[in-house]
Amino acid sequence: MDKTPQKLELILQYFADFTEQQLMQFAALEALYKEWNSQINVISRKDIDSLYEKHVLHSLSIAAAFDCKPGTEILDLGTGGGFPGIPLAIFYPETHFHLADSIGKKLKVVDAVAEAVGLKNITTQHTRAEDIKNRKFDAVVSRAVAPLGDLWRWSKPLIRKKTMPGNNNINGLICLKGGDLAQEIADSRCRPFITQIHEFFKEEYFRDKVLLHVSV
Repeated sequence: MDKTPQKLELILQYFADFTEQQLMQFAALEALYKEWNSQINVISRKDIDSLYEKHVLHSLSIAAAFDCKPGTEILDLGTGGGFPGIPLAIFYPETHFHLADSIGKKLKVVDAVAEAVGLKNITTQHTRAEDIKNRKFDAVVSRAVAPLGDLWRWSKPLIRKKTMPGNNNINGLICLKGGDLAQEIADSRCRPFITQIHEFFKEEYFRDKVLLHVSV
């Protein structure tokens, strides 16, 4: 029996109203990442069998917390193998995601996965954050890439000011983090809004995972 639909049930516990295309795109991720991970290690070997929980659903915690209107532009900073950008791009087909990373071979995986599942709303860039010029985004998302202070310093110049109240509530810097963050937050001199991901998803894995949101 095909195990993919069973694994998709993890996502469907929390989200509904996907199109057939979106379901096919989510279902295709496991085989694609397993194939690519055997060539280029973008996901921990011990986590590859937990792809839908530890990577896809974790990425979608941003979708659980924020609305995202059509036409929004989001930068995924230090995307690695495409998280959170690829799951979010599937979830929000009318939002544009720009996935940047300083390691080119990881973007090779991102490009291949995006092409294989037919994602038209993703672009990639082999670059460091501080080298992105003449671009503005509605929000920057990032997953355990660097300390909050560094992420905010890199992101702030790239985020456009919110112009219309209620137009979008996805704005600023949104980080997926875990563990004891008290010192990191203090060192950052930011005052992020902290959301416990376990409020959305009941799996034990999310018990110490949080979203940090720094508004512009």
